[in-house]
Amino acid sequence: MNLYSRKRKWKWLLGLFALLIFGSTIFYTDHLVRQIKEADQKNLHIWADAVNRKAALVNYTENFFRQIQEEERRRVELLAEAYKRLILTEDQADLTFYLNMLENNKTIPVLLTDQDQNILSATNIDIDLSKTKKLEGELLQEFTKYPPIEVPYMKGKRNYLYYTDSRLFSELHEVLNDLNQSFISEVVLNAASVPALIIDSTRTHILAYGNIESTLLDDSASRQKIIHEMLVANKPIPITLTEHGKCLVIYRNSYLMNQLKYYPFIQLGIIGLFLLVAYSLFSSARKSEEDQVWVGMAKETAHQLGTPMSSMLAWMELMRMDGLQHPAIDEMGNDLIRLETITERFSKIGSQPHLEPANILEVVSSTLDYLKPRTSKKIHFVVNNLTQRDELYVPLNIPLFEWVIENLVKNAIDAMGGAGTFSITIQEDQKHVILDFSDTGKGIPRSQHKVIFKPGYSSKKRGWGLGLTLTRRIVHSYHKGKIFVKSSQLNGGTTFRVILSKKK
Repeated sequence: MNLYSRKRKWKWLLGLFALLIFGSTIFYTDHLVRQIKEADQKNLHIWADAVNRKAALVNYTENFFRQIQEEERRRVELLAEAYKRLILTEDQADLTFYLNMLENNKTIPVLLTDQDQNILSATNIDIDLSKTKKLEGELLQEFTKYPPIEVPYMKGKRNYLYYTDSRLFSELHEVLNDLNQSFISEVVLNAASVPALIIDSTRTHILAYGNIESTLLDDSASRQKIIHEMLVANKPIPITLTEHGKCLVIYRNSYLMNQLKYYPFIQLGIIGLFLLVAYSLFSSARKSEEDQVWVGMAKETAHQLGTPMSSMLAWMELMRMDGLQHPAIDEMGNDLIRLETITERFSKIGSQPHLEPANILEVVSSTLDYLKPRTSKKIHFVVNNLTQRDELYVPLNIPLFEWVIENLVKNAIDAMGGAGTFSITIQEDQKHVILDFSDTGKGIPRSQHKVIFKPGYSSKKRGWGLGLTLTRRIVHSYHKGKIFVKSSQLNGGTTFRVILSKKK
């Protein structure tokens, strides 16, 4: 009993130590995840602030671009007005002023044509007027980006002033486009490495994405699910883009963050599975070793009993030949028969027992008849046959099952201190025969209901603690039945239940 008490304490201590290790691992990993998450969120806030600043810069550049475009339009209109004045004026001073105004245009490409689109003059354009005399082809396409300005010079006569964006304006336009494209790239391929989307104001169309598998966005349902998850996960960042107006930048935790979040549980699950497999393998190996020990011990016991039994049988025969008559000699003969039965039991340990249909009622009755004369007169035996039958056959190995009854009776007598009532209640259902072995002894604590079947457990000062272990082995392994403590109360008795199948 001390062995299993210590073993149980060690199990509790090891269990608590394992829980401490697991708890510490989860706590520390969770602490690391929180720190990384805080750092990640800090990066996200920095990134979000940078997004807003970059969006503001893009908007400012766009407004500045519009102002330049409007300014160039006004300058062209002034040039057109200068042409008109130049044609109509006769004042030499005004003529000089308008000529200076036309000559000071150093940036805006301008073409003056007549009504038939014959080129009259060109400014800030690399063309040879001696070769290119008419506005047509690619030149016409380039200079019809904006509608031409009419320049009347005679009644019913007019010229046309064509213009296009200046080189400076075109370069600024390219810079703005690059800035917009760079802005979108920096948003979706962000330094925080989080999955991010740019969506329009309707929250249905994706303008750009980053750190997300494109295949996930192919399906409409999957796309809307991702948008919804991101809208819920973090507060959207409003931005304004040149071509799309008001938009939103939405994002969620990175894949690495999600991995770290579930890592400790996966790790502990793998460790737990490894320990479970290792424990199963070691338990199987230990059980195999125990089986070999049991078989070896049982066969050696049967062998050792064989020699003195043969001698005693010979001495009994000699006493009968000499004519000695005494009641003790007959009882000695019965005990020798019993010893033969016991030897047979031990010899069958480790081998596959042969089960034959046997009347369980008769087996119980004959075993008790043998035990009654060899127990205290203060022990009262009771058999309750609830089946209301005289014969009840089940597959049994009679010598081994008699051993089960003997062990349970002996344990009950020890628990009752040599005085009390021992009863066997027999009942049945459609598939099983149920036997309840009850005593009026000191009872068994609930914590020891399973331990009592372990080898070496004994509540007595003297004893090997093998009786119930053998009993369980015979019922479970050889008869494919069940045995367990049905009920027990301290100083109120114990009931063992044995369940046997009616069929093999």
